[in-house]
Amino acid sequence: MAEEKKEPWLNYLALSTVILAVCATLATFKGGGFSTRSVLAQNQASDQWAFYQAKSIKQSLAETEQGQLERELLRTRENEVAAAMEARVQALKGKIAKYDQEKAKIQDDAKKLEKERDDAQRHGRPFGLAVIFLQIAILLSSIAALLKKKIIWVAGVAVGICGLVQFANGFLLFM
Repeated sequence: MAEEKKEPWLNYLALSTVILAVCATLATFKGGGFSTRSVLAQNQASDQWAFYQAKSIKQSLAETEQGQLERELLRTRENEVAAAMEARVQALKGKIAKYDQEKAKIQDDAKKLEKERDDAQRHGRPFGLAVIFLQIAILLSSIAALLKKKIIWVAGVAVGICGLVQFANGFLLFM
């Protein structure tokens, strides 16, 4: 039997399919990594906001106690009791100021984690799109090889270029 002559463009089809498959694999891993980072940052930010709420509750309790003591202080005429109550009021004022400082730091930490989450999401989306385009391009290249239709391979390369642009965008965020 005579061997069928191999068309030269089929070599380019095979090479381009391998390149697309490698890029699709890398995009999958990078997208998954950014997705994981996003989830972890969101969880950490949620923990920070819960910590902030706990500090707010403690601060509110201290403010309530301070208010009650100040009202009681106005009614008390005994110097020793008044002095003890005044000392407690001053301690509570310090505690409340400390809670305000702690809450400000906790809030800053939570906002940084939310920014980290948003950044990971911005990087992850293009990688997800890249995987879709690259998989479609690989599919079209496979069909082109089976049918030996160059036009289908050209369409696959065009879709693959869209995938490669999204892949690069995942790193550089130019779009």
